[in-house]
Amino acid sequence: MAAPKKGRRAPASQGHPGRTLILVLIAMVGLVGGMFYSGTLTPRLGIDLAGGTSFTLAAQNQPGKPNAINETNMNTAAGIMERRVNGLGVTESEVQTQGSNHIIVNIPKGTDAKQARQQVGTTAQLGFRPVLTTTAGTKTPEPKPNPSQSGANGKGKGDKASGDKTKVQPGNQQNASSQSPSSKPTTQGRAVTDSLKKAPSAKPTPSGKPSTPPAQPTPPAGADIPPALQKQFNALDCSTKKSRAAAGEKAANTKPSDPIVACKEDGAQKYVLGPVGVEGTDVSGAKAVFDSQQGQGWIVQMDFTSEGGKKFGDITGKLAAKAPPQNQFGIVLDGAVVSSPSVDKAIMGGGATISGGFTQQSAEDLGNMLSYGALPLSFKIDDETTVTAALGGEQLHAGLIAGAIGLGLVVIYLVAYYRGLALVALASLGVSAVLTYTIMTLLGPAIGFALNLPAVCGAIVAIGITADSFIVYFERIRDEIREGRTLRPAVERGWPRARRTILVSDFVSFLAAAVLFAVTVGKVQGFAFTLGLTTVLDVVVVFFFTKPLMTLLARRKFFSDGHSWSGLDPKRLGAKPPLRRRRGAAPTQTKEA
Repeated sequence: MAAPKKGRRAPASQGHPGRTLILVLIAMVGLVGGMFYSGTLTPRLGIDLAGGTSFTLAAQNQPGKPNAINETNMNTAAGIMERRVNGLGVTESEVQTQGSNHIIVNIPKGTDAKQARQQVGTTAQLGFRPVLTTTAGTKTPEPKPNPSQSGANGKGKGDKASGDKTKVQPGNQQNASSQSPSSKPTTQGRAVTDSLKKAPSAKPTPSGKPSTPPAQPTPPAGADIPPALQKQFNALDCSTKKSRAAAGEKAANTKPSDPIVACKEDGAQKYVLGPVGVEGTDVSGAKAVFDSQQGQGWIVQMDFTSEGGKKFGDITGKLAAKAPPQNQFGIVLDGAVVSSPSVDKAIMGGGATISGGFTQQSAEDLGNMLSYGALPLSFKIDDETTVTAALGGEQLHAGLIAGAIGLGLVVIYLVAYYRGLALVALASLGVSAVLTYTIMTLLGPAIGFALNLPAVCGAIVAIGITADSFIVYFERIRDEIREGRTLRPAVERGWPRARRTILVSDFVSFLAAAVLFAVTVGKVQGFAFTLGLTTVLDVVVVFFFTKPLMTLLARRKFFSDGHSWSGLDPKRLGAKPPLRRRRGAAPTQTKEA
């Protein structure tokens, strides 16, 4: 008895084209919905299209380093500045050297220019210095001589000021969560110093001399502060921006091996700091993390190099054995103290955590400074200008006109040569355009991607790459029809060969874009990024939209019967007579290489 015949199964390549098209539609709706949910409906524009701010930084000679300004140090400084600016989420910034001693930094509109100026302009070397003494940032009155006053040699009671109430702990918080509950400022507590208390009034004696000298900050026991430095510390007034700038410039030009006087960034405290114990180049990385496990709020995690970890362990071991404020170290950047955390014990292992009253913004700023603060040179801002987008707007207008003309020529060619198949190509181009626009728009707030003129050029070039993929597939189908096959098997047999050609072509384009992105900087990276993105989307569209759509259209009479306007008319293509399979011959299948 003969076995019943089994129904022929559909080729595996056909699958479920309707489901695939529905998935593509859902993805498009999700991306468009993400745009409306985030409130970002247009791509973020670069400095050439939206304008921005331009800084010109001039390198300065440093004490003891007469030949520090050279090509190697300038390139290193430019690289660190670029990473520092990108730490603000500005990936379309331009940082490039100009001449032998200048660096140009262009930051697009939409970035906090004041914050960027602080981050970019703060370019002196970073250092960790032990605190010898500290008090309020106002000018300290000079004491009048009194032979009977004890502690004239600097061995009186120490100042209890501790600056900001930040604290250094060993290691990193492994379980700290990066979730941010709020970025609203919080009040940081400060220890009350003896110098902030009201000094008793001096009453005249019969001899006309005051019986009690005015109160003044006295160095802690064991603090070796030269008289000249103590006098400079007493005269320092950190209450004004001008005086803080002058003090910072003087401190930045002091040798690392010499003690300095410095102001806190906000002017609330002033310090006498010892020689640099750990240099900024010994910091391998730092980041802000929200600690939800131990309830410390925002903290800053630091990692040191192997040599830096040893130095940090030595200096924290010495500081931990001292009384406040000498158990603190000042983190000095550009001659200003950005933080002065205290130490309870020696911190070994190459990692440390700074905690204590940080807001999200202050923790991120400190982490950014620690990560990218150590430059081989010091700089000053020579010029700051606002860049307008007038020229870029004109070029964009011209570029869009050129793109529209090119797209129009492609459409005319497709309609004239492929007729009905042109509808498939245009629909695929439309899907590719929607995906490209929505992804570029969402990448703006996500990774700081900004659309500049070269990026627009990359998107225009992608029109040709995408249209080329459709043409390859259409020609494979038409070749199969010329061999005498009907449309449905032609669609399936032509796909493996077309797929291989499309993948090879797109891989070459993507590889070129990846190499260009890796070896270039600035605006050219925008072109490479857009070209790579659109190349990947071309593969997605062809595989998940064009091929399923052709599978569905092959079942429609207009295309399957070879209508003269379908673009698949066998007579116009010069098709051979229909192929006939020999009786008993096994079906042949197209295999990929």
